[in-house]
Amino acid sequence: MHLTVLDAPTEWSRFTEGSIERRMLLALGDRLGTSLRPKPLMLPDHSRVEVEGIDAEGRVLVQLVSNQGAYKPAYRNKVMADMFKLLWLRDSVPTTERTVLLVTELIVQALGGWVARAAADLGIEVFVFDGNTVVTLGSRT
Repeated sequence: MHLTVLDAPTEWSRFTEGSIERRMLLALGDRLGTSLRPKPLMLPDHSRVEVEGIDAEGRVLVQLVSNQGAYKPAYRNKVMADMFKLLWLRDSVPTTERTVLLVTELIVQALGGWVARAAADLGIEVFVFDGNTVVTLGSRT
Protein backbone atom coordinates (compact mmCIF):
# COMPACT_ATOMS: atom_id res chain seq x y z
CA MET A 1 0.00 0.00 0.00
CA HIS A 2 1.30 3.44 -0.86
CA LEU A 3 0.18 6.69 0.71
CA THR A 4 0.05 10.02 -1.07
CA VAL A 5 1.37 13.09 0.74
CA LEU A 6 -1.20 15.90 0.53
CA ASP A 7 -0.91 19.61 1.06
CA ALA A 8 -1.99 20.63 4.55
CA PRO A 9 -4.68 23.30 4.88
CA THR A 10 -2.06 25.47 6.63
CA GLU A 11 1.70 25.13 6.96
CA TRP A 12 1.51 24.08 10.61
CA SER A 13 -1.88 22.32 10.64
CA ARG A 14 -3.10 22.10 14.23
CA PHE A 15 0.23 23.16 15.79
CA THR A 16 -0.27 26.75 16.91
CA GLU A 17 2.45 29.37 17.13
CA GLY A 18 4.55 28.77 20.23
CA SER A 19 3.12 25.28 20.80
CA ILE A 20 5.40 22.57 22.13
CA GLU A 21 4.82 20.53 18.96
CA ARG A 22 5.91 23.34 16.68
CA ARG A 23 8.99 24.03 18.81
CA MET A 24 9.83 20.32 18.79
CA LEU A 25 9.61 20.10 14.98
CA LEU A 26 11.69 23.24 14.52
CA ALA A 27 14.40 21.97 16.87
CA LEU A 28 14.47 18.55 15.22
CA GLY A 29 14.58 20.15 11.78
CA ASP A 30 17.59 22.20 12.90
CA ARG A 31 19.26 19.04 14.20
CA LEU A 32 18.59 17.05 11.02
CA GLY A 33 19.17 19.95 8.61
CA THR A 34 15.72 19.80 7.02
CA SER A 35 12.37 21.52 7.38
CA LEU A 36 9.66 19.36 8.97
CA ARG A 37 5.93 20.07 8.91
CA PRO A 38 2.77 18.11 9.71
CA LYS A 39 1.02 16.72 6.62
CA PRO A 40 -2.03 14.66 5.86
CA LEU A 41 -1.53 11.48 3.87
CA MET A 42 -4.17 9.75 1.77
CA LEU A 43 -4.59 6.00 1.58
CA PRO A 44 -5.64 4.31 -1.67
CA ASP A 45 -9.21 4.03 -0.28
CA HIS A 46 -9.21 7.85 0.15
CA SER A 47 -9.11 7.75 3.95
CA ARG A 48 -6.58 10.03 5.62
CA VAL A 49 -3.92 9.84 8.28
CA GLU A 50 -1.68 12.65 9.51
CA VAL A 51 2.03 12.40 10.09
CA GLU A 52 3.19 14.93 12.66
CA GLY A 53 6.36 15.76 10.76
CA ILE A 54 7.64 15.10 7.26
CA ASP A 55 10.25 16.80 5.09
CA ALA A 56 9.48 18.09 1.58
CA GLU A 57 10.97 15.01 -0.08
CA GLY A 58 9.15 12.53 2.16
CA ARG A 59 12.39 11.00 3.40
CA VAL A 60 11.95 11.74 7.13
CA LEU A 61 8.78 10.79 9.02
CA VAL A 62 8.30 12.04 12.59
CA GLN A 63 5.84 11.32 15.36
CA LEU A 64 5.80 13.47 18.49
CA VAL A 65 4.99 12.57 22.07
CA SER A 66 4.83 16.00 23.62
CA ASN A 67 3.10 15.38 26.94
CA GLN A 68 4.10 17.55 29.87
CA GLY A 69 3.19 17.74 33.55
CA ALA A 70 2.98 14.60 35.66
CA TYR A 71 3.91 11.26 34.10
CA LYS A 72 1.07 8.81 33.50
CA PRO A 73 1.55 5.13 32.68
CA ALA A 74 -0.71 5.60 29.63
CA TYR A 75 2.10 7.59 27.99
CA ARG A 76 3.92 4.32 27.38
CA ASN A 77 0.95 3.20 25.26
CA LYS A 78 1.19 6.45 23.26
CA VAL A 79 4.89 5.81 22.63
CA MET A 80 4.22 2.28 21.41
CA ALA A 81 1.26 3.38 19.26
CA ASP A 82 3.43 6.03 17.61
CA MET A 83 6.20 3.50 17.02
CA PHE A 84 3.66 1.20 15.36
CA LYS A 85 2.39 4.09 13.23
CA LEU A 86 5.95 4.93 12.14
CA LEU A 87 6.60 1.34 11.10
CA TRP A 88 3.42 1.28 9.05
CA LEU A 89 4.14 4.67 7.49
CA ARG A 90 7.70 3.64 6.65
CA ASP A 91 6.33 0.74 4.61
CA SER A 92 3.57 2.88 3.08
CA VAL A 93 5.53 5.96 2.01
CA PRO A 94 8.01 4.67 -0.58
CA THR A 95 10.42 7.62 -0.23
CA THR A 96 10.95 7.11 3.53
CA GLU A 97 14.57 6.78 4.64
CA ARG A 98 14.26 7.69 8.34
CA THR A 99 11.61 7.27 11.01
CA VAL A 100 11.93 9.42 14.11
CA LEU A 101 10.12 9.43 17.42
CA LEU A 102 10.63 12.75 19.21
CA VAL A 103 9.64 12.86 22.88
CA THR A 104 9.76 15.36 25.73
CA GLU A 105 11.95 14.77 28.78
CA LEU A 106 8.90 13.54 30.70
CA ILE A 107 8.26 10.76 28.19
CA VAL A 108 11.74 9.25 28.51
CA GLN A 109 10.29 7.24 31.40
CA ALA A 110 8.08 5.41 28.91
CA LEU A 111 11.17 4.24 27.02
CA GLY A 112 12.54 2.16 29.87
CA GLY A 113 13.34 -1.51 29.54
CA TRP A 114 12.59 -3.17 26.25
CA VAL A 115 10.77 -0.25 24.59
CA ALA A 116 13.90 1.75 23.66
CA ARG A 117 15.62 -1.46 22.56
CA ALA A 118 12.66 -2.36 20.36
CA ALA A 119 12.72 1.10 18.76
CA ALA A 120 16.43 0.76 17.99
CA ASP A 121 16.07 -2.78 16.65
CA LEU A 122 13.18 -1.65 14.42
CA GLY A 123 15.15 1.28 13.03
CA ILE A 124 13.20 4.03 14.76
CA GLU A 125 15.46 6.85 15.88
CA VAL A 126 14.47 8.32 19.25
CA PHE A 127 15.28 11.92 20.09
CA VAL A 128 14.51 13.91 23.24
CA PHE A 129 13.41 17.56 23.28
CA ASP A 130 14.61 19.37 26.40
CA GLY A 131 12.55 22.50 25.79
CA ASN A 132 15.12 24.08 23.49
CA THR A 133 17.24 21.52 21.71
CA VAL A 134 17.06 17.92 20.55
CA VAL A 135 19.48 15.15 21.55
CA THR A 136 19.51 11.45 20.80
CA LEU A 137 18.05 9.27 23.53
CA GLY A 138 21.35 7.45 24.05
CA SER A 139 23.43 10.62 24.42
CA ARG A 140 21.53 11.97 27.43
CA THR A 141 23.44 12.12 30.70
